[in-house]
Amino acid sequence: MADATFKILRFDPDSGKGPYFQAFRVPLENKGLTVLDGLNHILENIDGSLAFRSSCRAAVCGSCAMHINGKHRLACNTQVSSLNTQSITIRPLAHLEVEKDLCVNMDQFWEKYELVRPYLVPGSPPPEKERIQSQEDREELNVVIDCIQCGCCYSACPVTLSSKEYLGPAALLKIDRFVSDSRDGAHVQRIEQADGPYGVWRCHNVFACQCCPKELDPPRSIAHVKRRLMRRRLLGGGK
Repeated sequence: MADATFKILRFDPDSGKGPYFQAFRVPLENKGLTVLDGLNHILENIDGSLAFRSSCRAAVCGSCAMHINGKHRLACNTQVSSLNTQSITIRPLAHLEVEKDLCVNMDQFWEKYELVRPYLVPGSPPPEKERIQSQEDREELNVVIDCIQCGCCYSACPVTLSSKEYLGPAALLKIDRFVSDSRDGAHVQRIEQADGPYGVWRCHNVFACQCCPKELDPPRSIAHVKRRLMRRRLLGGGK
């Protein structure tokens, strides 16, 4: 049976030692073996001190996001066979404090996410039944609605490292998601927030955030919000 080598960046802040890579041999028991399966094998059979996060195993919770062979991916839906190599290098998400090994502190990410109010803000009293939305208006959300808050785009963005107050691609995509929603009543406030010193104009157009495991496009959303802002400046007021 063939093996794969998992080279994992280990770091325990409480140990007093710096980060280092440790290699583990993982048997390739089946063609569908995922990176998460490999990590679980290491945890259960080789080193029980290895720290990483996982939950749904179905690519919908985002908790197993990490840097795998040079790209941001979800460990649960990244098959070892798809990497076309038997040497797999794994690092934690960047620009976030490492708590241990592949676990990072997501507080900074969630603070930015909370700032943009990631929920519908009604602009009118509650209707008797529901807020009606046409099929055409709903289709406007198809390209922005599937964010799973994994943090991959935030980790990939170089500006989140140099500017800690920058909202970041995930939060700006969320702004676009709600200003594109016909049911939301806070379009103007959301656009004005994106126009701040740490909003869309802080983006350096590196396009590194085009690494979404759900194939969303944060640069597109940032450009969309910029166009709305320029339209407001040219025409005055409105959405």
